[in-house]
Amino acid sequence: MTMIKGKLYLTIICATAGMGGFLFGFDTAVISGAVNFLRTQFRLSPGMEGWIMSSALLGCVAGAAIAGYGSDRYGRKKILLASALLFIVSALGCMVAGSPTVLVAFRILGGVGVGFAAMVAPMFIAELAPAHLRGRLVSIYQLAITLGILCSYLSNAMLLEFASTHGGERGGLLHFYLVDEVWRGMLGSNMIPALLFGGLLLFVPESPRWLLKEGRQARAFQILSRISGRQKATAEMDEISKALTEEGKGSFRQLLAPGIRTALVIGLALPFLSQLTGITTVMYYAPAIFEHAGFRSGSAMGSASVIGFFNMIFTFVAIWKIDHWGRKPLLIWGFTGLSIALLSIGLLFYSGGGQQFLLGAFVFYIVVFAATIGPGVWVVISEIYPTKIRGRAMSIATLSLFLGSTFVTQTYPLLREGVGIGIAFVLYGLAMVPTIFFVRNTVPETRGRTLEEIEHQWTTKKRKMTKVWPAK
Repeated sequence: MTMIKGKLYLTIICATAGMGGFLFGFDTAVISGAVNFLRTQFRLSPGMEGWIMSSALLGCVAGAAIAGYGSDRYGRKKILLASALLFIVSALGCMVAGSPTVLVAFRILGGVGVGFAAMVAPMFIAELAPAHLRGRLVSIYQLAITLGILCSYLSNAMLLEFASTHGGERGGLLHFYLVDEVWRGMLGSNMIPALLFGGLLLFVPESPRWLLKEGRQARAFQILSRISGRQKATAEMDEISKALTEEGKGSFRQLLAPGIRTALVIGLALPFLSQLTGITTVMYYAPAIFEHAGFRSGSAMGSASVIGFFNMIFTFVAIWKIDHWGRKPLLIWGFTGLSIALLSIGLLFYSGGGQQFLLGAFVFYIVVFAATIGPGVWVVISEIYPTKIRGRAMSIATLSLFLGSTFVTQTYPLLREGVGIGIAFVLYGLAMVPTIFFVRNTVPETRGRTLEEIEHQWTTKKRKMTKVWPAK
């Protein structure tokens, strides 16, 4: 009975932290429904359009850079609370923005909130989860991202339908935000989940590993006991305390130590390479891409919702199997499948293939991403660093991810206008080929290991360990 209560308590905590992922996904994709309206209303050039779309990612970069130090210094929970506040302020500001400059400013602010949540939430979940459930529970974060994306598509579609139905009417302030300039309602809708996220966080405990780092043993033991029972909590406390003693004070210099250097390389390269799949392009521009392929406006939004639906559903495959298949096979097969999907999409655009084939290729693309790369990358980067510097190290990894997102999102409109959508997707597909070899030769298999065992493996193997870590 105690174990059942502990698992329920752990699931509630992880689901609450995962709401940071929901807001990440919602904020990322909600702009996709507004971009056509913004382009018309503000007469945006391709460069300015790319800037408005990628400005949130600039905030993400800043947020990820700040959150590492903040989470190590002030705790994981406080940074998540700060992210909820930033989401609320950003949504309100975007809703009332009167110019592209103001919109960009509040998009950047919201991006800082995304950076906070994206860096801290998966790490927070990883620090609470038992080794045999860690991959599954961290994958909840990715599931929340996909749910947020789907909900943003659906809310955009509903608002668009509402606006078209009531377009001939005259009204007041509400009519202005939901009909006359419906993009404002789209961008402001993020306030609702942000308020819920902030409220639920007040009832979530701090990470026991961070508490132990700060010398608060009694509170850490109380939380671990509630999750795993007193006996397992005692053993886990001993293991964490031993690892903290071996780590020393904890500084960025530790990332340059033999062995840990490889973790640093993985944390920098893997997130950046995952963004070269073009996932942010698809999520930001899905309705516009489908319109370009010949879909009508409402049909394009509906097709984007189909993509969001498959994105969410197939994340359950990763949650179900990641602790069974392992991280490394999931990543290898994922990048291979994405290369095939991206090349297919590019060739269909280039040759003028039928709408049904194109939609099918996008569905295949998102199915592969959702079941492999999406959760797999977050799980790996949340596991591979020592406790005392995990916050700052995760900050570097998340920073790399958002730099990749910013690069792809900023350059897509230029590629679209310069070489065409088809060639852009072919380039994304070709970029996956060296990524497959990087994963095969560098990324270790961490399935079934505690965070302390992973840390110990880095420091004892030094080099060439990544392909040959013994299975566990």
